[in-house]
Amino acid sequence: MSKQNNTTSSNSKPDSPMQRGPMRGRGPMGHGGPMAMMKGDKARDFKGTMRQLIEYLGSYKAAIVVVMLFAVASTVFSIIGPKILGQATTKLFEGVMAQIAGTGTGIDFAFIGRIILITLALYLGSALFGYVQGWIMSGISMDITYRFRKDIADKINRMPFKYFDNTSQGEVLSRITNDVDTVSQTLNQSLSQIITSVVTVVGILIMMLTISWQMTLVALLVVPLSMGIIVLVVRQSQKYFKQQQDYLGHINGHVEEMFGGHLVMKAFNGEAESVGRFEGLNDTLFSSAWKSQFLSGLMFPVMNFVGNLGYVAICILGGYLATKKAITVGDIQAFIQYMRSFTQPITQIANISNILQQTAAAAERVFEFLAEEEEIPDVVDSVQPEEVLGHVVFQNVKFGYSSDKIIINNFSADVKPGQKIAIVGPTGAGKTTIVKLLMRFYDVNDGAILLDGHNIKEFSRGDLRCMMGMVLQDTWLYNDTIMENIRYGRPGSSDADVIAAAQAAHVDHFVRTLPDGYNLVLNEEASNISQGQKQLLTIARAILIDPTMLILDEATSSVDTRTEVLIQQAMDNLMQNRTSFIIAHRLSTIRNADWILVMNEGDIIEQGVHEELLERKGFYAELYNSQFEYAEMS
Repeated sequence: MSKQNNTTSSNSKPDSPMQRGPMRGRGPMGHGGPMAMMKGDKARDFKGTMRQLIEYLGSYKAAIVVVMLFAVASTVFSIIGPKILGQATTKLFEGVMAQIAGTGTGIDFAFIGRIILITLALYLGSALFGYVQGWIMSGISMDITYRFRKDIADKINRMPFKYFDNTSQGEVLSRITNDVDTVSQTLNQSLSQIITSVVTVVGILIMMLTISWQMTLVALLVVPLSMGIIVLVVRQSQKYFKQQQDYLGHINGHVEEMFGGHLVMKAFNGEAESVGRFEGLNDTLFSSAWKSQFLSGLMFPVMNFVGNLGYVAICILGGYLATKKAITVGDIQAFIQYMRSFTQPITQIANISNILQQTAAAAERVFEFLAEEEEIPDVVDSVQPEEVLGHVVFQNVKFGYSSDKIIINNFSADVKPGQKIAIVGPTGAGKTTIVKLLMRFYDVNDGAILLDGHNIKEFSRGDLRCMMGMVLQDTWLYNDTIMENIRYGRPGSSDADVIAAAQAAHVDHFVRTLPDGYNLVLNEEASNISQGQKQLLTIARAILIDPTMLILDEATSSVDTRTEVLIQQAMDNLMQNRTSFIIAHRLSTIRNADWILVMNEGDIIEQGVHEELLERKGFYAELYNSQFEYAEMS
């Protein structure tokens, strides 16, 4: 199904790179769930992409240094805490034992109080440093997100149309949403996490060694056993998590297709087949989801069992060493705290490589897009004539959407100011391509297009397109009121001007019959009005901008015959003294054109006025007569 991939990427997108798969909480002993060890997408050029990303982060050097310092300080303060708190435990234990033996003065609560206050200050300082570094890092990541999206949005406006001919909208949308989010989220976590994890592992290991090297050795023996269990479970569950995500995408794609085309599905009695396919996909999803959840659910009891074995060994060894006066009771308590915290940063360090791979893969796609070839820049000193007459000359124009496939071979035409030019021909003849070249949506491969004696490349694209009003067969309306949709071409126009344009396009009557009239908000696909009404609104939009030249590409194809006659009358008035290009398949609509260009396979094969072309009994006459023969047969 064509929509499965896009659906998967959008609907199954995880909350963050550290939360892949259904298990989104932390597992026992502080490690991530089994999905924390799963591999992400890999960049083709990891080093090159990371170098680009570091350069992109160049303006944040000072802030990143502050983040690093605060992260180190926060981690060090939290590491020191258990060792100091152990002194209070030792003092309490010694006081109790002295009271039992009757040899001491009691518990030294003043000393214990000072230790508690010092420990509290350390933990508060750690929390404060952690808060500040998190606040700074969040600001950096959000600013990076803002810059990336702004750069991509600006880039889109500089991209040639040929790029979008070969790239789906979903692909471009994925780069500005999913990829940018991935970079932002992983940077927000990774930069500080790398520092805190390394400092935590090194710091805890040092603190554990200062307490007892024998107990440290026992604790380290638990680590490979824990990591082995994680790897074993991940290997078994990874394929089911992948299958779960794949089939979730398949189901979403199927449901989207069925609801998107539910009229066709019901018209062809496809309900049973649709339900059957859904049940098959859902059964597979259930099976893979159950297996993945069951295997990942094993992590907690198994890791908890291994962790408890480690604690038992530490307590036995610690008790033995305490009886030998090698360590104190407080040291045992501190060591257990360190052991509980030791496996978490190790798992995080193992997972950082995956996070960086995901970051690099997403950043690579963003940088690839930003490095795409842009359209030819506008000339510095663009032509800005005081008056545009609309004299258009095509001189031996050659063009192809790809260099190896030329579709406009040698197009030449001289269009006088104010002429109404009709361009006709079979599908694929190159009619719409000609007007796209005129508006510089594409640049010619060879030849030239002149406007009032100037090559259109001498105009800025914005100035050139302001001279033209365009009405396409494929209507485009956006989520706003009807008033604003008509006003789109001239944002500063008054409501009265909008209504006047609507009346000229014969759209005013039906708008006033709608519940909110001109204030009716069109939904995302403008499905609350008919296709013909959409066409009328786009014609009103073109009338409002009052252009020097008009381009009508099948402008009346979606309206009924009666409305078409009314629009033709409005268009005839609008096209007076304006150079107009009309592309039409219904040849009855262009009888009164000043000149007709008949195209086939990228060339003009006939030209003249309507009656003259019929008398020649050539290609145009054949097209014209075949339409009427078909109409009589139907």
